[in-house]
Amino acid sequence: MVRRIETASAEQTKAVGADLAAELDAGDVVVIRGELGAGKTTFVRGACEALGVETAVTSPTFTIGQRYHGRLPVSHIDLYRIASLDHEDPSLLSDYLDREAVAFIEWPPADEAPLAELAQITWRVALEHAGGERRMIELAKAQ
Repeated sequence: MVRRIETASAEQTKAVGADLAAELDAGDVVVIRGELGAGKTTFVRGACEALGVETAVTSPTFTIGQRYHGRLPVSHIDLYRIASLDHEDPSLLSDYLDREAVAFIEWPPADEAPLAELAQITWRVALEHAGGERRMIELAKAQ
């Protein structure tokens, strides 16, 4: 199942994230692709709010990941600075990927195989600039 949605503002992008969050359960992993400034963190922010996270959701670019508490734990991971997981310590992500939490992974590696060994990817999201504040968002349920 693939859905394509065009948004015209950051608030609408957050709303798409919130809609997806309504379909998520503990253990679900969402990988999110898009160029710089495409709205990945904005999308995650909307999903986190829908999952009951009350603290500010910021990009974890410099920390690899953040944990939030909502109706279930939420992990927000950013792999922008990691080209490949092949040579990384497997425990790098273990604190964030568990069956109790929903995880959002920005900038997943091109080769998702090492990531798939650590967690079951349930959704793939791609965001693209569409001019001004508009974004094209593709939501694909993983097989």
